Amino acid sequence: MAAPQNKVIITCAVTGSIHTPTMSPHLPLTPDEIAQQSIAAAEAGASILHLHARNPSDGSPTADPKVFMEFLPRIKQNTDAVVNITTGGGHGMTLDERLAAAYVASPEMTSLNMGSMNFGLYPILDKVKEFQHPWEAQFLENSRDFIFRNTFKDIEYVLKELGEGHGVRFEYECYDVGHLYNLAHFLERGLVKPPLFVQTIFGILGGIGADTENLMHMKRIADKLFGEQYRWSVLAAGRHQMGFTTMAALNGGNVRVGLEDSLFIGKGKLAQSNAEQVSKIRRIIEDMSLEVATPTEAREMLDLKGGDQVKF
Repeated sequence: MAAPQNKVIITCAVTGSIHTPTMSPHLPLTPDEIAQQSIAAAEAGASILHLHARNPSDGSPTADPKVFMEFLPRIKQNTDAVVNITTGGGHGMTLDERLAAAYVASPEMTSLNMGSMNFGLYPILDKVKEFQHPWEAQFLENSRDFIFRNTFKDIEYVLKELGEGHGVRFEYECYDVGHLYNLAHFLERGLVKPPLFVQTIFGILGGIGADTENLMHMKRIADKLFGEQYRWSVLAAGRHQMGFTTMAALNGGNVRVGLEDSLFIGKGKLAQSNAEQVSKIRRIIEDMSLEVATPTEAREMLDLKGGDQVKF
């Protein structure tokens, strides 16, 4: 089973590249908004901040390191939170584009997707009829014929360039059972090192469904493959966010919330900020007599290099 722990790590995914500006006025888009919401999320209890960047002019996803560097130093100056930069980027980005910000910033952590997959966002088009920006509808429609590429060669490249080259540790994003076996393959080859931070993801069209039986099945398989060599974490898309993260914490796991994963705080009610979601899951965790990990404790649990070793 997963490594025993008495503290729960809260990750906050602040903006992502899935939702578009029309979907919520509270989604942080500019570097200033991303910095402010990240700092507030850390103050609310998030020990890890998972970060994407967006074009300030229209809110579209960007991989430009210059945009990242407009908010990363502010976050570091105002919090002790672990910064975790995406390597998933956004639809249509090349692998080199997806890694560009991590090369420049050399963070403690990045995400690393563990397999190629369909990644369907186009059903959102049935719910939103008018968009603020021309790119939004086309971005969603393009996902109908899009494969999110993460080949074995791609993964090897990221492990070498960021893991060996920058001392980065990874949030291994597993959207289906096969992704767990892919990670086990790299563990067997000695290309990944424990403790593994395994983020099991539910409710994305193209990945495993948001079914509580699937949640426990993914944990059973991860336990079988990794034993005490991993830390388990859970995120779920949309309305499943709070229920699945609560179930994960109750079963010895860590949790991820944030506006990347869900725009809501309750049924039909938009979250006003990332901090609101962090505060809610923290309250739930503490109401279950569990404790929330500090950034220092998260660094120790995940064997991170430390905030003094980054380049921002």
